[in-house]
Amino acid sequence: MNMRIAGVVAAAVAGVALATGAWASGAQARTVIVTADRLLDVATGKYVEKPAVLITDGRIEAVQAQGRADYPAGAERVDLPGVTLLPGLIDMHVHLTSSPLYGGYNRLQFTDSFWPAIATAHAKATVEAGFTTVRNVGSRNFDDVGLMQAIEAGYVEGPRIVPAAYAIGSTGGHCDSNSFPPSMRQKGDAVIDSPDEGRRRVREMHKYGAQVIKICATGGVFSHGDTPGAQQLTLEEIRAIVDEAHATGMRVAAHAHGASGIKAAILGGVDTIEHASLVDDEGIKLAVQKGAYFGMDIYNTDYTQAEGKKNGVLEENLQKDRDIGDIQRENYRKALKAGVRMIFSTDAGVYPHGTNARQFAVMVRYGATPLQAIQSATLTAAQALDRVKDVGQATPGHYGDLVGVKGDPLSDVTVLEHPVFVMKGGEVVKRVP
Repeated sequence: MNMRIAGVVAAAVAGVALATGAWASGAQARTVIVTADRLLDVATGKYVEKPAVLITDGRIEAVQAQGRADYPAGAERVDLPGVTLLPGLIDMHVHLTSSPLYGGYNRLQFTDSFWPAIATAHAKATVEAGFTTVRNVGSRNFDDVGLMQAIEAGYVEGPRIVPAAYAIGSTGGHCDSNSFPPSMRQKGDAVIDSPDEGRRRVREMHKYGAQVIKICATGGVFSHGDTPGAQQLTLEEIRAIVDEAHATGMRVAAHAHGASGIKAAILGGVDTIEHASLVDDEGIKLAVQKGAYFGMDIYNTDYTQAEGKKNGVLEENLQKDRDIGDIQRENYRKALKAGVRMIFSTDAGVYPHGTNARQFAVMVRYGATPLQAIQSATLTAAQALDRVKDVGQATPGHYGDLVGVKGDPLSDVTVLEHPVFVMKGGEVVKRVP
C-alpha cells in the first residue's frame, strides 16, 4: 500500500473511532422527554401517573416520575397537560395500496401506478390516526415493500410496515384474478396448485422483501365467483408454505372465512387467522390448543353496507358481506370468551384508511373489555408479530411510539378515534393544540 492510500485509510479509521466514541459517550444522542397526565401500562392495565418518558435516538430509555432534576442537558421537551398516553397502536391487517372508494370494476379506470401513489396518502392518514405499526397483508407489484422502503428512507410519512407483497392462493381462488373472461388471460401473480409451488412462492416473496406471508385458505367476500366458506388450499399446501416461511423466519397469516379452511390453516401451523367469520366450535377449540391468533375485522361491514354500492362494489359481494357480517361478530364473542388470542385486524382499504380505531368500540360491544381491545392492538399484536422487544409497549427498550388522547380509554374506547398526539420513533407526527 503506498503512503498516500495508507494515510487516507488511517484518517478514515480514526474518524470512525472518534464517531464511535462520541456515540458511546452520548455526546451526539438525541433525547426527547414527553410528559403527560398519565401513561397506560398495557401489560397491567394500570396507569402511571405524571410520567416523564425519556426517548433517546428513537427508543425509550426510561419512564420516570416528572420533576426529576437530572434530565439530560439539551433534551427536547414535549409537555402534554391533560393527555393520556398509550403505546403506538398496531393494525395487523391493512391494505395501504387499496381504496374503498373504487370497488368492483371501477378500479380499472386507473393505471397500475395509481395505487402506490395514493398509498402515500393512506400511510400518512394511518400514522396520524395513532397506528405507528401495521402489517400490510397483500399488494400487487411489491408496492407495499416499496412503500415501506420510502417511509424508512424518510421520503414518505407513514407507519412502520411489515409487508407481505403478493398473497398466495389457488387457481380460481380468492387471491386469483377471476373477474374477466378467458380471452383476457388474467391470472393472479402468486397462484399455486401444489405444495412445491407454494414453497417456491414463499421463496420468491422473501427474495423481494416480504416480511410476512399471506395465504388465501378459503373463498372471500370481495372476490368474484366463490363463496367465503369454501376451502381453497389443501392442508398439504398450507403445511409446505408454513414450513418454508418459518424456515426463513417469517410468520404466516391466512385469509380464512370458512370453518374447514380455518381448521386446515391452524393444523398447518399458520400463525394468525384473518377474518375467521364462519369458525365453528371445533375451530375455536383448536385455536386455543395451538395458540393461533384470530384477527377478526368486525367493524368494516358497517362501512361497506352503507357506502359500497355507491363506490361500485358489486351486489354479489355486498350480499356475501350481509350474509356473514353478524355471524362473524357473534363468533368473535364466542372465540374471545373461549380464550382465543385476539389481534387488532381491520382490513383497512375495504373502508377508509385513518379510521382504523372505530373497530375498538365494536370489539367492546361484542364482549371485549376496553383493556382487551387495546391489548389486541398493542401487546398481543406485538406478540403475534414476534416483535415484543420493539413495539406494543411504552417501556424501556421499545421504540418511542406514543399516542395521546383526551379522556380515559379504559372507560371510553372511542377517545382512541381522535388522538391529539402521535409520536413514532421519538419524532412528533401529530399534535393537536
